[in-house]
Amino acid sequence: MTNNNEFAKASTSRPEPWLRGTKQEVLAVPRAVLHALELAQEDLQRWCRDFTDVELQTLPLGLPPLAFHLRHIPRSIDRLLTYAESRVLSSQQLADLKSESDTGGTTSELFARLTATFATAERRILAFASADYESARTVGKKALPTTVGGLLVHIADHTQRHVGQAITTAKLLTAMRERQEHSPDSR
Repeated sequence: MTNNNEFAKASTSRPEPWLRGTKQEVLAVPRAVLHALELAQEDLQRWCRDFTDVELQTLPLGLPPLAFHLRHIPRSIDRLLTYAESRVLSSQQLADLKSESDTGGTTSELFARLTATFATAERRILAFASADYESARTVGKKALPTTVGGLLVHIADHTQRHVGQAITTAKLLTAMRERQEHSPDSR
């Protein structure tokens, strides 16, 4: 069973952000991170926006629900940027970390937080435009060693990893929805 909407979602006439010639005034490392976040936001809007609040909480085949990824992505970006800024996590960031797997949150609430985080992240990343990317930083309670550049690259990598998982989950949810709609029991 093929979803015609899936083909429409997959094909786009626009190239990916890194091929659009944008942000040329920004150095390569922060530009690549900004392009990765721009692509993440577009992909999440394209693949995950059209689900009900109940579907966002569904665990298809035991996988984490879409709501988890939509909560984790903005919160992890915020935490990683905090480390890059050489600051410690706030009590609110630590509480948010502990509650990422909790259920709840509507589609509009989760996407509003995503949109706000991507906008804030862009401003925060641009603040590193003239940074020394080899400047030492630490992560977490164990103060694991990294660098500003390492954190910025990891923001792009980690975000894209969770976007891929969210898209896979969205495809499973779509297939489950279609199977339910076409089952003899639903007629």
